[in-house]
Amino acid sequence: MPKCETCGNEYDKAFVVVMNGRSYVFDSFECAIQRLAPACEHCQCRIIGHGVESGGTMYCCAHCAEQSGGTTLRDRE
Repeated sequence: MPKCETCGNEYDKAFVVVMNGRSYVFDSFECAIQRLAPACEHCQCRIIGHGVESGGTMYCCAHCAEQSGGTTLRDRE
């Protein structure tokens, strides 16, 4: 059985995610998010939506970017 790369669980319904040419095996979306999703530079939550980016730094939202000194980012309306 495939083994999850995040938690080590062996699971018959595991799935593969390919990111940047590398394959990863997971047993749940939760484990995939923990392993692959970027973390917000301000609040450290995992960014599972679009997020915002400023100068190569990722934030979950414009509010967090602003709290870290960003002034030009906005969330979509």
